[in-house]
Amino acid sequence: MPASAKRVLITGAAGQIGYALCPMVAAGRMLGPDQPVILHLLDIAPAAAALEGVKMELLDAAFPLLQGIVTSTDPAEACSGVDVAVMVGGFPRKAGMERKDVMGKNVSIYAAQARALEANASKDVKVLVVANPANTNALMLAEHAPSIPPENITAMTRLDHNRALAQVAERAGVPVTKVKNVIIWGNHSSTQYPDVSHGTVDGKPIREALKGSEGWLAEEFVPTVQQRGAAIIKARGLSSAMSAASSACDHVRNWLLGTAPGTWVSMGVLSDGSYGQPKGLVYSFPCTCKAGEWSIVQGLEIDAVSAEKMRATAEELAEERELALECIKEAAA
Repeated sequence: MPASAKRVLITGAAGQIGYALCPMVAAGRMLGPDQPVILHLLDIAPAAAALEGVKMELLDAAFPLLQGIVTSTDPAEACSGVDVAVMVGGFPRKAGMERKDVMGKNVSIYAAQARALEANASKDVKVLVVANPANTNALMLAEHAPSIPPENITAMTRLDHNRALAQVAERAGVPVTKVKNVIIWGNHSSTQYPDVSHGTVDGKPIREALKGSEGWLAEEFVPTVQQRGAAIIKARGLSSAMSAASSACDHVRNWLLGTAPGTWVSMGVLSDGSYGQPKGLVYSFPCTCKAGEWSIVQGLEIDAVSAEKMRATAEELAEERELALECIKEAAA
């Protein structure tokens, strides 16, 4: 029997990432090659014409799995009945803006979209936040949608995870499929900690496989992954779009369809205190997934250097949370 269609919401659908993401979802990259989809595309009113253009192109591509398209500038309409929500839309930081200004804009956006999801989406909706600051946006979405289970709201650090896999693969001279179990700890920001301590290349520990590259691992690998987004902006004049869209598909696919045995992925999830990280933050951990549920990988040994880097990114997340909560209070006053 053919599967019934799943409804997938993409916010900011007329933007760069949305434009790259829509055809990937329609082609089965996110939910699998046999899963029909109905796309719900949301954007702001000034982008309404561009949104219709995206719809026209999706129709013209004649994707076999695409069974319908809803376009809207109304969050309630766009969220109606959705099974998966990919929150790409957000307010970008502009020249002259302080962090608090950006945070205030995004708190407002995510409060409104959280209420729309809570009132209109499927009761088991799975939410992935892509827009930056992704971890804190996810936390604020959860704050404003208390009836959505907090484990159903995640932030994307899969792009950083994939960047780390690719850097190791390129250094080792192997296909990226030979590298697994790197970890992104903490925030999707320049404080994140890309960790190779538990990863492998073709079954060998990464540090053993890259023997002779200790200096590269210590001095170049971490900042390259941390600053990759900035490097792409410098090279393209535009932020990461294709890689972000692909990583969003990877994140949701593994979350809903499962991770391979012995393999974990990095996901921004609500911290339960694992590895000494503060509870109540959306923090990136190594996770395994099965049947739509994620679990934090436990029992990994953490050395002193790693512990310090993990603490530093948690401190930034705690500062972001306080800033966001302050914005909520000011908005309510």
